Amino acid sequence: MDLNLRGKVALVCGGSKGIGLACATALRAEGVKVAICARDQAHIDAALAGLPGAVGFAADLSDPMAAANMVSAVSHALGPVDILVNSAGAAKRTPAPELSPAAWRAAMDAKYFTTINVIDPVVKAMAARGSGVIVNIIGNGGKIASPVHIAGGAANAALMLATAGLGAAYAGQGVRVVGLNPGLTETGRVAEGLGATARAAGISIEVARAESIARIPMGRMAKPTEIASAMLFLVSDHASYITAVTISMDGAQSPAVV
Repeated sequence: MDLNLRGKVALVCGGSKGIGLACATALRAEGVKVAICARDQAHIDAALAGLPGAVGFAADLSDPMAAANMVSAVSHALGPVDILVNSAGAAKRTPAPELSPAAWRAAMDAKYFTTINVIDPVVKAMAARGSGVIVNIIGNGGKIASPVHIAGGAANAALMLATAGLGAAYAGQGVRVVGLNPGLTETGRVAEGLGATARAAGISIEVARAESIARIPMGRMAKPTEIASAMLFLVSDHASYITAVTISMDGAQSPAVV
């Protein structure tokens, strides 16, 4: 299937590792001009070694000015952003008894504002041009409350609402905004989360992992490349009538009509 993406400009936030890196790799394979963004320059350099022709920018996206400056730098380097993939930021998984107001605020800064600070300048520029697609990699914690991910799940839920609202607000201006909610995926971030689950339950990480997989009807976690494949479809013209929705990818762990 020809996705007709060659020559477009994509910015992948959180593109140095995990799902973000898988998305950047998939886009480059389609001939897209790719920029990745992450906090750590060393992680960016390692990712770029496997992304010939891509460029990278280090920025703390929880800072709105740093996010806006990064978007401007990408546009100067490659041209206006046609595709934005937000996979940056993740709230620390924290058992409920360990939560505090500071932890709740940190969760919003880590995931919600890290995404919104990039969306704001990009979606307005896309609307002015009359085209563009934004895919937010959010997480099923925004739909299913977890006792070790309540604050982070609240940030995810806020992003799901923002995705729906912005998708509707900009639909008439040629811009689509879509969310993807991965369930457990084989990434370092999920491995860290299993540590919090194990600590809260008083079990080993190995047992926590086995119990988590046992709750997935497909019997395994997702691969980052599977999330990236869904992203590719969503940013292509084959998904031209899909906007203002968030799609779950959790191996049927949370079957629901929404």
